[in-house]
Amino acid sequence: MSVIKLEKSGPIATLTLTRPDMMNALGQEGDGPSVVAACAEIEADPDIRVAVLTGEGRAFSAGGDVKAMRDKTGAFGGSPNDIRNGYRRNIHMIVKSLYNLETPLIAAVNGAAIGLGCDVACMADVRIASDKAKFGVTFLKLGLIPGDGGAWLLPRIIGSSRAAQLLFTGDVIDAEKAKEWGLVSEVVPGDTLMDETMALAERIAGQPPQALRLAKTLLRHGQNAPYDTIMELSAASQALMHETDDHMEGVQAILEKRAPKFDGK
Repeated sequence: MSVIKLEKSGPIATLTLTRPDMMNALGQEGDGPSVVAACAEIEADPDIRVAVLTGEGRAFSAGGDVKAMRDKTGAFGGSPNDIRNGYRRNIHMIVKSLYNLETPLIAAVNGAAIGLGCDVACMADVRIASDKAKFGVTFLKLGLIPGDGGAWLLPRIIGSSRAAQLLFTGDVIDAEKAKEWGLVSEVVPGDTLMDETMALAERIAGQPPQALRLAKTLLRHGQNAPYDTIMELSAASQALMHETDDHMEGVQAILEKRAPKFDGK
């Protein structure tokens, strides 16, 4: 069975990790292609303006499949070269497809997000946490290092000192500490997590879709590209947006003192 379920409701797509009996552990054969296919379906649907990622059951994701590590199966089996390719062709497919979504992605972290699970949550643009959520990058406790890009992304989210502290200690922090450190934007009661997340998703979905995707692209490039490069990308992207119907709709809505209605043209 696929590790991920895709559901659509109007302009919002919901991706749910569906291995609750294993706390949504990842790394079985086919997990990467399943997530890639779900993300590709979102990108191919012009009606989808925002996506939400969450986990079924009591965990967001407990990370890599420890039993598969013990049994040397799935992405964790075979020779060192086989394991390397298991990461590249399975684990990396999961995180890359989520990170590279042009559609804005919100992680609704409903429970434990540990190891790979924490890094998967970090692939989202915005993270909202249940008050029951926990976060940890516990790779060293397994005698491993982040094999999924977390060492690149986590310092960009919470800073190098705090990222090093989490990685070197293997400590697990609660939702409030995660908010204090900037790992999540908001902490809400567990029983209202999806309602709060969907309300945020609806506000995002109300934005002009072409400009919304370009805004996400600029934010992503802004993490690494030189200032002058971002300025050139901004000018070129802005020129395109000036020629859209949604731009004129936004202008007219302000002049007429009403809410805009963007149709993606």
